[in-house]
Amino acid sequence: MSRLFFFFASNTIMNKYTPEHLIDFALAEDIGDGDHTSNACVQKSAKGKAVLLVKEQGIIAGIDEAILVFRKVDPELEVKVLIQDGSPVHPGDIVLEVQGSARSILAAERLALNLMQRMSGIASITAAVVQKLEGSKTKVLDTRKTTPGLRYFEKKAVMIGGGVNHRIGLYDMILVKDNHIDFAGGIAQALSQIRTYLKEIGKDLKIEVEARNISEVQQILENGGADRILLDNFKPSDIAAAVNLIGNKAETEASGGITIDNCREYALQGVNYVSMGALTHSVKSLDLSLKARFK
Repeated sequence: MSRLFFFFASNTIMNKYTPEHLIDFALAEDIGDGDHTSNACVQKSAKGKAVLLVKEQGIIAGIDEAILVFRKVDPELEVKVLIQDGSPVHPGDIVLEVQGSARSILAAERLALNLMQRMSGIASITAAVVQKLEGSKTKVLDTRKTTPGLRYFEKKAVMIGGGVNHRIGLYDMILVKDNHIDFAGGIAQALSQIRTYLKEIGKDLKIEVEARNISEVQQILENGGADRILLDNFKPSDIAAAVNLIGNKAETEASGGITIDNCREYALQGVNYVSMGALTHSVKSLDLSLKARFK
């Protein structure tokens, strides 16, 4: 069970959004009042076996979720896992085998594949970025640019790929961005109001503040209280100057325009983190299929 699940389960806001509840909703969306195609052409008593086949190189993710889908559809389905989450896979590899009611296998097939393909795509690109960052102190973060309703699965996939989760939602961290600063009347006003607000509600949340230039970095440092400074759309040369100015007064995160091709250049400037919305918002799913086997 992932660390992310334990975070969700311990947070009262997320208690009703466990993986099981999300999968229940997805199955209801997909199956409705029945898989009429399978019910029409496959005998109720028919038994079968299928294998989850890899068709593209990458990192596999979502096995626990697929197993949960199969067992939600039919607790009597037997699943044998051959390759574990986080493992490299290649075309022709068989990740798992499932056997039991043929109707049940067919009813669960699409959702199991959809989750695994999406999660494996995210884990694969994350792992590729992690490899690019190897040898630096920089870690890659995800963002809130996730598919509505799938955030748990997408952020778990980032972790499986070796990345680090940023905040889960709007409730578990203070992240002051440009619009917050502008609406608040400036950096000093925003930080002052945050300190007052957190004291009033009795919460001790980490505070991250976005800087659009070196001048704003200096203002954040002068006003104090930021645990991390987000260097937004800085050029690598400006990142180096900002990191030098910040020193050990706060963590540093570079964001905006960072890709797998240029992430190492940013990392070499000494930032603690690079954040990439592309890990989740525009990732290509890994090509997987579920194939019936008769021997």
